[in-house]
Amino acid sequence: MQHQAGTAQPQTRQSLLLGRYRIMKPGEAGGFGTVLTCWDTRLQRRVAIKRIPLMGQGGGAAASTISEALAEARTASMLAHPNIVTMYDFEVDRANAYLVMEYVDGLTLADFLARVEGGTLTNDECAYLVQSVASALSFAHENRVLHLDIKPTNIMIEHSGAIKLCDFGMAMLASAAGYGGARGGTVGYMPPEQIEGDLVDERADIFSLAVVVWQALTGQNPFAAKTAEESLRKIERGPKVALSKLDPTLAGMAEEVIMQALDPNPTQRIPSAEAFANELVFGLGDPDLGAESIKELMSQDEKDVALRADEFKPEALPVAYRYPWLGGAAARAGAAALSAWAVYTALLASSLARSAGVAALAAAGVGAAWPPAGSALALAAFAFSLFGSGSTAASILLPLACVVLFLAWWIPIGTSERLSTCAVLLPCALGRPFGGAALAAFCLTPARAAATAGAGFAWQLAFGAARQVGFGADAVAAALVARLARPGTWLLLAGSCLGAVVASLMYRSGRLKSSVASGVAGQVVGTAILIASQFMAVRVENGGIWTSPKFADVAVAILLCVFVCIATNLRGPLDAGEEVEEIDEFA
Repeated sequence: MQHQAGTAQPQTRQSLLLGRYRIMKPGEAGGFGTVLTCWDTRLQRRVAIKRIPLMGQGGGAAASTISEALAEARTASMLAHPNIVTMYDFEVDRANAYLVMEYVDGLTLADFLARVEGGTLTNDECAYLVQSVASALSFAHENRVLHLDIKPTNIMIEHSGAIKLCDFGMAMLASAAGYGGARGGTVGYMPPEQIEGDLVDERADIFSLAVVVWQALTGQNPFAAKTAEESLRKIERGPKVALSKLDPTLAGMAEEVIMQALDPNPTQRIPSAEAFANELVFGLGDPDLGAESIKELMSQDEKDVALRADEFKPEALPVAYRYPWLGGAAARAGAAALSAWAVYTALLASSLARSAGVAALAAAGVGAAWPPAGSALALAAFAFSLFGSGSTAASILLPLACVVLFLAWWIPIGTSERLSTCAVLLPCALGRPFGGAALAAFCLTPARAAATAGAGFAWQLAFGAARQVGFGADAVAAALVARLARPGTWLLLAGSCLGAVVASLMYRSGRLKSSVASGVAGQVVGTAILIASQFMAVRVENGGIWTSPKFADVAVAILLCVFVCIATNLRGPLDAGEEVEEIDEFA
């Protein structure tokens, strides 16, 4: 259950599921519920989280029905037994229920049967299976909890050989949420009374377990069908071929016990899971030998061998998984430092020069508290230093244009990602307009990365001109016009935006989507585009003669690429959040 992977959907990076769980792997869309492999950032351990939509295929159910199902599911999920998957927590929000459970390192019974020769268990192995699952059921029934959805995909086999039953309480919740009709179980494993919506008791679980046993022994489900009604007809007729004819070693007590458990009339079935297990195990074989055999088979599994050769170690996880606060702290620290520098530099040339230090400290505090506010303060200081500093209309129009253009970026993008403040201020601090492209690609989707790279480029042009000619609006406007008149400026702008788009796109799409490799590859390609634009700009500025750009410009671009690649490795794969491992519970 916990190991089925697939494709993914994007999610914002900062969020932790339920405030503490970082999703480790992407997954594939399925039917009822999704299973997420997560890292518990508080207790530093892997967990599996089942996310169950409360508005299902049938449009959901009444609030009272959902509440009753949730209450029963919460109680059922907290059963503590060696043969039951441990539930750590149960949370509910408006749209989903979340079951936080132990991470089971192994295979479902369905996967196990698909890998063993013949797709069946030996009699001894099946005796061990029955003993384990029946022990879990007996404990649950003693606590007045029914499972009602026993099937091979809900039985887990650990690599140690231990067998555990999962998804207690999910059948009623599935039904209430609109999945699987009003029955909640799985066609082919439900007894007649569950199919018809009658009252059910412990004997419903015994019937389902008997079907699983038949399938494990023969490789066939005698009641498999496309619809519940067709399955019901097969149950009432009984299996087409006697169990002893499929396997003569099962003749006698084993066959009698299984057939009694599969009786369409619940009053004719064995009354308890314990009695069913005792009688069937006696007729099947030695469960201890079966346990040893299953453990040996699990250790021989090729996929398991690869996993065991590189045993999971928490310390091998990316730094961001183990210390989820680190990324936010780095973004706040960067925003604080860059905001303080920008405010101090701008105010030194204004009438508030004496207060520049105090203002810089205030900007640092604000930037640390909320990074987007840091970039806003930096822009405000820059606009203030230009306002009224000239004798022409430029002293009003230039700062006004800067504010309008900044807000056009800041409102939709700057306020939504903390690192965007660093991406837009870094070019000013480095004195190179392309300085924010790599960081923008690291933290933003392609379109937003391009906009941020462009915003940082434009701000550095204005800020750099002001530092070069003094913060007089007339001189700054003239310097800006001169820079914008040069074709090389536009080539560099195009290279910055295109590099950011390509790097972000490679990181977030394609076969290696959201992986460290895709992030690093994207940065390398994006930097190559940026450096190529530098060569093109120099060529245009030199009348078509190929010459090298400044060594410092190329070196800065490469160093930024290296630093962002290191950050990508520390962060690890992009969060799934909504990138989830999903399975079809009714498959």
